[in-house]
Amino acid sequence: MQNDAPLHRDIRILGDLLGEVLVEQCGQSVLDHVEAIRKSSKSFRLNPSDETRLALRTAVESVPTELRNDTIHAFAVYFQLVNLAEQHHRLRRRRDNERSQNIQRGTFDEALNTLKHLPIRSDQLADLLQEVGIELILTAHPTEALRRTVLDKHSKISAFLEEMDNPLRTPRELDELKEKIRTEIIVLWQTRSVRKQRITVIDEVRNGLYFLDQILFDVLPEVHEKLERAVREHFSDEEIAVPSLIRFGSWMGGDRDGNPNVTHSTTAETLKLHFDLAVTKYEEKLLQLGRDMSPSIERVGADAEFIATLPELSDEPYRAKIDQIVLKLKNTRRRVLDEPFRGNAYMNASELYDDLNLMDKSLRAHRGARIADQFLRPLLFQVQLFGFHMVTLDIRQHSGVHEHAVAELTDVAGLGNYRDLSEAERVSFLSACLQSPRPIRNPYHVYSDVTTEALAVFDVIRRGHEQFGKACIQDYLISMAQGASDLLEVLLLAKESGLFGWPDGPSAAPTSDIHVVPLFETIEDLQAAPEVMRSLFENAVFQKHLAAHEGRQEIMLGYSDSNKDGGYLTANWSLYTAQRRLLAIAEQYRVKLKFFHGRGGALGRGGGPVEQSILAQPSQALYGHVKITEQGEVISQRYSHPRIAERSLESATATVLVGAAQASANQQDEAPEAWFALLEDASKQSFQAYRQLVFGDDGFLQYFHEATPVDEIGKLNIGSRPSKRTQSAKIEDLRAIPWVFSWTQSRHLLPAWYGFGLAMEHVLAHRAGSLQAFQEMYQRWPFFRTLIDNLQMALAKADMLIAREYASLAGSNGERLFALIEEEYARSRKAVLLITGYDELLDNRAVIQQSIQLRNPYVDPLSFFQVRLLRQLRDSGDDVLKDALLADVLLTINGIAAGLRNTG
Repeated sequence: MQNDAPLHRDIRILGDLLGEVLVEQCGQSVLDHVEAIRKSSKSFRLNPSDETRLALRTAVESVPTELRNDTIHAFAVYFQLVNLAEQHHRLRRRRDNERSQNIQRGTFDEALNTLKHLPIRSDQLADLLQEVGIELILTAHPTEALRRTVLDKHSKISAFLEEMDNPLRTPRELDELKEKIRTEIIVLWQTRSVRKQRITVIDEVRNGLYFLDQILFDVLPEVHEKLERAVREHFSDEEIAVPSLIRFGSWMGGDRDGNPNVTHSTTAETLKLHFDLAVTKYEEKLLQLGRDMSPSIERVGADAEFIATLPELSDEPYRAKIDQIVLKLKNTRRRVLDEPFRGNAYMNASELYDDLNLMDKSLRAHRGARIADQFLRPLLFQVQLFGFHMVTLDIRQHSGVHEHAVAELTDVAGLGNYRDLSEAERVSFLSACLQSPRPIRNPYHVYSDVTTEALAVFDVIRRGHEQFGKACIQDYLISMAQGASDLLEVLLLAKESGLFGWPDGPSAAPTSDIHVVPLFETIEDLQAAPEVMRSLFENAVFQKHLAAHEGRQEIMLGYSDSNKDGGYLTANWSLYTAQRRLLAIAEQYRVKLKFFHGRGGALGRGGGPVEQSILAQPSQALYGHVKITEQGEVISQRYSHPRIAERSLESATATVLVGAAQASANQQDEAPEAWFALLEDASKQSFQAYRQLVFGDDGFLQYFHEATPVDEIGKLNIGSRPSKRTQSAKIEDLRAIPWVFSWTQSRHLLPAWYGFGLAMEHVLAHRAGSLQAFQEMYQRWPFFRTLIDNLQMALAKADMLIAREYASLAGSNGERLFALIEEEYARSRKAVLLITGYDELLDNRAVIQQSIQLRNPYVDPLSFFQVRLLRQLRDSGDDVLKDALLADVLLTINGIAAGLRNTG
C-alpha cells in the first residue's frame, strides 16, 4: 500500500501558503469568496441536486466584478501547485521503490529479465539492440496552456519541495524553505498566466530547445548508461554493444502545414538555433572537462598518436587538447555564420568526436579508464547523439502545395498541363521526370509565391546538410497524402534542389538525401493507404529511392484527424488494421516500415500512457524504430524534471525492447479472426452513430459553437498556428486540437468516447457470445485493453453534471442534443463496466480515479465561472466589457486545463 501522507502534507502546505498569499495580495474578501465557493462545490459533488447546483451558481455569481479575476486566478494557481505536489510525489515514490531494490515495473531491469526468460540469447539481444529504437518528436502543436515563464516558477517550487524531504534539514531550515516557496507563489500570483500576444514560430523553437538544453542533453547519457548497466548485469556472458536507442526530433520551425508563419527563412533560422545550442553545450562541457582533466604526462604518460595532435608538448596534455578543441569549435561557429576565422574548424561533428575519442583512448591506455568513464564518455555519447544539429528537424507540408509547385514548373517548362492528368498519368509523368537528368526548374523565371516558397524549402534543406550534416533534416512529411503522385511530387522537387539525382546516370543507383513520408489522416485515407504504398513499392524509380535508404520507408499515421473524422472506436480500429495491411504489403516487397504515430496529449487524439500505446500496436510494428509525437502539456509533464524525464524515457524504451523481442520470438499471441470480425462490426456501427451526430444533425454545429468555448480558445495565444485551416466555421475545416480542447473544457470529452455505447449495444444484441468475447479480448489483447482503458479514463474525466451547464448556453437546441449525448454517455459507461467487470470506472487505476475525484470540487467552480462568463460575453455589445470578460474566460481555460491535466 502506497503512503500518500507526504503528498497530502505537501498539498496542505502549498494550499495554506496560497491562502496567506491571497490575503496579503488581494485582501481577506477574495479568500472568503474562494472558501465559500469551495464549500458549495464540495456540497454539490457530495449531493448533486437542483438545490446544491443553484447554491454553487449563487456562490459564483456573488463574486463582485472587481474580485472575479483574482478569484478565478486563485483556483487556477491552486491546480498548478497541486500538479507540482503530485509530480514531486511521483519522484518520492520512485526513490522509495529504488531503495527497496526490487525489480520495478517499466524499468530496464524488468525488461532485460523478461528477455532472459523468453528466452533471448546474448547474440540475439545484440542484433535486437541494433534494430530497435524510439524516436520522440517535439511538436509546436498549441496544447500547452501555461507560459514558459510560469513553468520556470514551477521548477523552482519543485526544487524547494524536494529540499523539504531532506531528513537532515533543521526546523529553522524548513521554515526558510517555506518562505522561499511563499515568495515563488507570490511571483507566480503576480505573473500573467495567459499570454498577451501570440507567440512566434521562433518562440516555439526556443521553448522546445529549453527542454533539450536544461534536461535532455544530460538525461539521455544517463538513461543510456543505465541500459548498458542492465545489459551487463543480465547478459554478463558476452560483451554487448549498446547503441543509442532514444533519439529526439522536432517539428518546431519545420511544420508548415497550414501555418503561413513557417517560411524557408524560419526553417533556416531554426537550424542555426539548433547548431548554436549544440556548440554552446559542448563548450560548457569542455570548460568543466578542462577542470577535471589534470593527469600529468610525467606521472602517467599519454599515447604518441594523441600527443602528435597537439601544437606543442604539454605536461597536462588533456587540458591542452581541450583548449585546442574549444578554439576549433569557436572557428566552427564562425564558419557556419560566414565570419572570418584563423586556424582550423570542424567540418562535421564526426571530426569533433574523433578528437575526443583520441583523448579517451589515451586515458584508457594509461590507467585512466575510470576517469574516461566518469568525465569523457558522456560527452562522447552527446556528440554522437546531438552532432552539430542538436535535434533532427522534420519538414511537413500539405500535398496541395507540392501539386501546385509541380504543375507550375511543368507548365513553365512547356511539359503540358499537369493538373489535368489522371493519377496513373501523373505517376507515369513524374517517374519519367525523375529518371531524366534534365532539370525542369528555370532559374531565370519568377514563379508564384507558393512555388517559390516550396522550392526555397528544399534549397534550405540542401544548405543545411552542407552546414550541419545530413542528420539536421531527414524526413519530409506530406499531410493529406492520398496517392503515389503525392510522394513522387516531393521527390521531384527534391531533385530540382539537388537532394535526389543520378550522378552515374539513370541506369545506376541514385543519391537520395531525404526520406519522403506520407501522412494518412482520415478514415478513408487510412483504408486506401495500403494500395497507395503498393503502387509506390512497384514503381521502378521509387524502388531505387528506397534502395538508397536501405529499403526503409516511414509512414505517419494521424490520430487526431482520423478521430475527428470517424470517432474514437473507428479511428483506433482503422489505425490498427491499416498497420497490419501495410506490414503485410511491406513484407511482400521486402521493405522495412517505420510507423510514425501522430499522437496528441488528449484522449481524443491518441493520448494516454505511452507504454500502453506502444504495446497496443500490431506486434510486428514494434520490430524496428517506433516514432511518436510529443506535444504541448505532455512535453512539460514528461521532461520538465530530470528524474521524471529519465523515468519516462526508461519506461518507453523498456516497453519497445520487450515488445520487439516478443515480436521477433513470436511470443505475442495474434488475435483470433473472430475478434477482428467483432471489432469490424462494432467499428461500422460506431462510425455511423458518430457521423450521424457530428455531421448529420443540422443543429450539432451550432451546439458545438455555443456549448463549448471553441471560438474563445482561438484567442488563447498558445501557438503560432491559426486554429482553422480556412475561415470556415465548419467542423471539417477546424483543426483537431481546438476541436478536442473545446470538448475537454466543456467536460463533454465527446471525441474520446462518443459512438462506443451504441456500437456495443448493437453488437451485444445481435452477436451471441459477444460479451464473453469482449471480456476475453480485454484480458488477453493489448490493443483492445488499451482502447478500453483509455476510453474509461475519458469517461471518468467527462462529467455530464458539468456538461449540462454548458449545454444551457445552447438553448432548446442544447437540451435536445445534450439529451442524446447524455444517453450515449450512459450506454458507453455501461458497456465499459460490462466488459471490464469493474464496479466503477478506473477501478484498475486507483491513483487516477482518486485524483479525478479529489480535483472535481476544485475544477467545478472554474466551469461554473466559465459558463457564466461565456453567456455574458456573447450577450454583451460593449467592446470594453467584452475585452474584460474574454480575459477572464481565458483565465478559466487555463485553470480547467491545469485541473484536468489535459488540453488538446
